[in-house]
Amino acid sequence: MFPGARDADSADPGSAADYVVVGAPLDVSTSFQPGTRFGPGEVRTHAGTFEDYDPATRTHFSEHAVADYGDVRAWNDAAEYLEYLEGVVTDVHWNDAVPLLVGGEHTVSVAAVRALDPDVFVALDAHLDLREDLDGDPLSHSTVTRHALDVADEAVVVGARSGNEHEWERASEGDVTVVAPENAADWTPEFDDDTDVYLSVDIDAADPGFAPGTGTLEPFGLQPRELRDAVRAVAPQAVGFDVVEVNDRDDGQAATLAAKLLREFVYHHATA
Repeated sequence: MFPGARDADSADPGSAADYVVVGAPLDVSTSFQPGTRFGPGEVRTHAGTFEDYDPATRTHFSEHAVADYGDVRAWNDAAEYLEYLEGVVTDVHWNDAVPLLVGGEHTVSVAAVRALDPDVFVALDAHLDLREDLDGDPLSHSTVTRHALDVADEAVVVGARSGNEHEWERASEGDVTVVAPENAADWTPEFDDDTDVYLSVDIDAADPGFAPGTGTLEPFGLQPRELRDAVRAVAPQAVGFDVVEVNDRDDGQAATLAAKLLREFVYHHATA
């Protein structure tokens, strides 16, 4: 269980909770370094080192009615898994709770975006994820932003520094904004007050020196404080959150950062 949370009602996720952690250990298309199936467990384990009290918001994590649904066991059919996961996230949303998805490969974000129907998809990510497919797989972790744009009106990718030529061409269109790593510290979201935002954190947005436990490492990335500040800025308007692409191939650096960012989201969403 995520430290500071309580058990969620598996038959009625989101009931009597304001936030629900949902583990989504999908690991079928991860490139280069697989292991995202272990991500949710790693994040829960390494969250155990943190104090309950947050000095920035002067609140306790355990006061924010966070429940942990556990993991939605993954299988090899990504399309079927996303459909089932979408149903779990929908149940959380219908109970007026905010889903906190913990991956698992980035593909799991597609289920949450479909369930929540946001106006804007914000991703902290090293990669544009605008491919039509990767090696013939249209539900690859490299297609997430493109799928999100089937639902959301626009996408913002903060920290992007990798993509093929066609992805960069697609990113130049009016419904996509790319914030380069060197500009991330100065980025401030400017959304209308009634805009619903979905916030997705691919841990590879961080420079690999800070989070080596991920599948597709990309140098020259974001500093942890830049990730924290972006999460804090977007959280007040977010209808859902995820942190993904954590694996077990480091000494806990990626999982620790992921867990801390999830907590930052809760603190700053709850006190907005």
